[in-house]
Amino acid sequence: MAGTRFNVIAWLRRFGTTLFLVLLMLFFASQNQRFLSLRNLTNILTEGSIYGIIAVGMTFVILTAGVDLSVGSLLAFAGMAGASAAQLIGADAATSWIIALAASIAVGAAAGYLQGKAVTLLSIPPFIVTLGGMTIWRGATLILHDGAPISGFDQNYRWWGTGSIALLPVPVIVFALVATAGYIVQRYTRYGRHIYAVGGNPEAARLNGLNVAAIVTSVYLMVGVLAGLAGFLQSARLGAAEATAGAGYELRVIASVVIGGASLSGGRGGVGGTIIGALLIGVMTNGLVIMHVSSYWQQVVIGLIIVAAVAFDSFAKARR
Repeated sequence: MAGTRFNVIAWLRRFGTTLFLVLLMLFFASQNQRFLSLRNLTNILTEGSIYGIIAVGMTFVILTAGVDLSVGSLLAFAGMAGASAAQLIGADAATSWIIALAASIAVGAAAGYLQGKAVTLLSIPPFIVTLGGMTIWRGATLILHDGAPISGFDQNYRWWGTGSIALLPVPVIVFALVATAGYIVQRYTRYGRHIYAVGGNPEAARLNGLNVAAIVTSVYLMVGVLAGLAGFLQSARLGAAEATAGAGYELRVIASVVIGGASLSGGRGGVGGTIIGALLIGVMTNGLVIMHVSSYWQQVVIGLIIVAAVAFDSFAKARR
């Protein structure tokens, strides 16, 4: 029957990213036997967890038809602010991580809130607001400690980036918790449904009584909080807060969300797809490194994949 005919485009929209991830892993495994080693897979998960945490927040931003280009710079700024706060009581103090974590999240939340308010109150396009934020937060990071790194953290601080629980690295566990919470909020809460409504048709959402400005502001606040958390984990993992931390992460984060099936025009996508997208970016980056491909070409490949994902989304919409 025509009604039950297999729809290849719909199937690829739903499972194409997962299929590509599996094929990619098989290809890299065939090129280098070390690729599927436990140590290498752990490295992929740990590295991917840092920008994956931010990607969960970015999913909500893109669902509202917005974007945040400042997340890489905000990660660096929040991480540096947290390390500076910890330094006040002594970076090697046993409780310094508590101060650093609280400061990093607070700074990320404040920055995200300000950007959200700029989008809603001043009616400035998110692209422009966060493009400016990308420069502002990077500059603020350099100002905060004159461009020099902060290091010498206590082992309790470092544990958040290098420790493990039941053989799972702590950043991976944090990512799993954030992703689970994000999935539940997106799938099973009224707030999640409101975000889809705003992204699908903000005027209709407003006419139905939703506070569109508050919802849009909240998603930028959310991604700011998660960028702050990621900044703390990154500094703990590297053993230093650096002004160059998070450089290029905005590309990885947005790529994770778009490759995971979210539409840049808003209203479609989800945290589940974002997780697959983040893993795909991690696998691709790691596999290209193992194959000794230049980091310059890695950026080219990721950029091409983003364009291909958006092009396929546009094609699928036209077919539908």
